[in-house]
Amino acid sequence: MNTGKTSGKTVRVRQIGSPQRRHHRQRETLVGLKLNKIGRVAELVDSPQTRGMIAKVAHLVEVVES
Repeated sequence: MNTGKTSGKTVRVRQIGSPQRRHHRQRETLVGLKLNKIGRVAELVDSPQTRGMIAKVAHLVEVVES
């Protein structure tokens, strides 16, 4: 049951690679992570779903220490 409350933990992700010449699902995953240009940084809720998306495009993003 999701009550809509977050634990307050976040993770910052920076895009370091281009989705060009990659499978379209990787591009869609980047958009889902609120990234669409190299160098963009997004602050996201640290959840298993977010970590799974990061793992899916690990070669295109890096986790930034805050």
